[in-house]
This record gives sequence, C-alpha cells and structure tokens, in this order.
Amino acid sequence: MEVKPLTTEEIRLIRSETAGTLGRIHFNNAGASLPPDVVVQTMVDFLREEALLGGYEIEAKYRAQLDHTHELIAQLVNANRNEIALVENASAAWDIAFNGLTFQPGDELIVSEMEYISNILGLLNAQKQYSVVIKVISNDAAGNFPLTELEAAITDRTRLIAVTHIPSTAGNVLPVAAIGEIARKHNILYLLDACQSVGQVPVDVQAIGCDMMAVTGRKYLRGPRGSGFLYVRREIQDTLKVLFFDGRTISSVNQQDFVVRADARRFEWYEKNPAIVLGLQKAVEYLLNIGIDRVWQRVQHLSTLFRQRLQAIEGIEVHDQGDVLGGIVTFSATGMTAKDVRAKLATKNINVHLGLANSTLYYMNRKGLDGIVRASIHYYNTEEEIDRVCQELAGMA
Repeated sequence: MEVKPLTTEEIRLIRSETAGTLGRIHFNNAGASLPPDVVVQTMVDFLREEALLGGYEIEAKYRAQLDHTHELIAQLVNANRNEIALVENASAAWDIAFNGLTFQPGDELIVSEMEYISNILGLLNAQKQYSVVIKVISNDAAGNFPLTELEAAITDRTRLIAVTHIPSTAGNVLPVAAIGEIARKHNILYLLDACQSVGQVPVDVQAIGCDMMAVTGRKYLRGPRGSGFLYVRREIQDTLKVLFFDGRTISSVNQQDFVVRADARRFEWYEKNPAIVLGLQKAVEYLLNIGIDRVWQRVQHLSTLFRQRLQAIEGIEVHDQGDVLGGIVTFSATGMTAKDVRAKLATKNINVHLGLANSTLYYMNRKGLDGIVRASIHYYNTEEEIDRVCQELAGMA
C-alpha cells in the first residue's frame, strides 16, 4: 500500500502541538523525544486531581482508561493486550524477560555486536552465575547483520537469540523478521530490544516472530520518562520465572499457596505512577493517529538528507553503515571531541548527544571508536533545522 507522506501543513500542526520545538532544535530523540503537549497536559491534569481528591480515589475514577493503555500498545505492535506488561523502562523490561529464563552451564546465547551496555551487563552476569557462553555476531563490512553467520553459530546448546533492533550509537536497522525466521526454524527463544525502534519503525511482533520485546516510552514513542513496556508471547509466559510478587502478580491467594495471573501483567508491579501511564497512553494514541508508516517514511527522508549534508562538510565523518538506516545519525568532527561538539551546539540551542565507548561496547571496540556525536532525527524535525545544524558544524569544522 502506498504511504501518504506527511504534508507541510501536518508538520506545522504537529510542531505547534509540541512546545519544545519553539525555542530549540532537538536532535536527541534517541535519548528522549519532545512529547506532544497533550502528553504533558494529561499528566498535569491527573496530578492536579490526585492532589485535590486523593491518589487511590482518582486512580479508581480513571481505572478503565488506565487499563486501555495495554490495548493501545497491543494495537501498535500487533499483539494481544494480555501479552503487554507496563514497566518503568526498556532496561527493566529486558531484565524481567532475560532473568526470567533458566540457564544451565554451557548454554549458548547469541547476540549482535550492537547490544546496549545494560544488556551486555545482563549477559555478563549470566556468564558469571551460570557459565553460559556468549556468542557475538559482528556486522559485515557493509554494516549489515550477517544472517548466514547467525545460523552457522547455532548449535544444540543454543538457548537464546537476543538482538537490538536499532542500536544506541549507530544508524543501522537489523533484519529482525529474518532473524525471527531463523529462531523459529531452530526452535530457539528470541528476545528483541526495540528501545530505539518502536515509535520510528513499524514493529509487528507477529511478523518479527519474537518471543519477548523490551520498549521504552521516552524515546521515539514521545512518551514520558519512567514509562515502557514488555511484550511476552502468550505461549511462553508460563516458562518465564516471575521475579517479584505483589497484589498485581496473582489471581488468587490463601495462607498456603497462590495462583499467578494468566497474562503478562504478572510481570508488573501494582504500584506505579498513573499519570505516567496516562501520558504513555496519549503518546501511543498520538502516534496511531498519525500512522507509523508515515512516521517511518519521514524519518528515513530526513535522516538520509542529514547524512548527505554531513558528508559534504569537510572534517565530518559519518559512521553509519548498512542497507537500511534509521533516524540515529552518528558522526565525528576532525580535531574535536564529541563532547566539545555537543557543548558548542548547545550554545546555539541545538540538542545532540554522545555515543560513549561503553554504550555499545562490542561495536565501539571493534570500530576503534571512543566516542561519537549522536544526532537523532524524528518526524517533527524539519529540513530547515538540518540546514541550520550543518551550517553550525561547517563553521566548527
């Protein structure tokens, strides 16, 4: 189906509904996007009611609306609402899924070189605790994830394939559906870190074939900090250990035993911030109203344009490689540290961020990079903003 591009008028409206776009250029969407005004206002209104009338009382008033959050998230990623658990962030989601698995000495875990530091720490901890074997698949010379190497690495001891859809410090997009086909073919569990992808790329858990998926709210979803979700395919929920228990975890309890509830909410804490839940809901609703296919089309257009403009600046080296590139654009400036570039752009009301050496340890070590500038584009950014940033960088270089 043909995707209808976002029009100039639509972009103008979206920016008018995003207060943060008025005073600065925000190219740090991979850190935390600017939220739509409706997200902020929804949380403020809820907190005001909570302060006036009481926390439990207002939560009860909004119970049905709060519960609808699972439904909207499921709609976004083509899951069932009973496969969604609300958590604080993607690292919490990944940890709940990964640490819910049972490992034996010699079990093999296959990962990509693009894994984030939090995931690497979880892997290393499992290596220490259970003597598992970590196999890292590096990208090929063109920057693409090599599916043949993945399949060749699988043995009868392979327990898990865990990859990151879009890495924190590079622009490439991994072929997660093709990876899912290999995982299903060999009957191996598949954990996907979609922290940077949900909100900029169409993500369909049925098409991808992942068993578990970790997502945050603050990045490309444009939701509040402290929000995120975990997807766990219904058929494997009972195979994951429940790591903590409270009233949300169980369906019944007596003095001798309890019964764990029969959906993914067994992985949620009961106590959470309802204002943040409603803010996340509004962010997902806002995205659904625009259409994720249209968002992805614009992100690709803007990031491609940005890389082309950067490559034309003497002294700027763009690091992104791969057949499919997303909204995270990484580069270095000759004679300047990434920290210095970020600081100088900040004086011009331009937000970018750093890709630190340990952020994606395997990748950065192999590439010999000790730090890069990460400028991450979203659909509400503009061609004019790209021109302005490139002018500033040209002046520095």
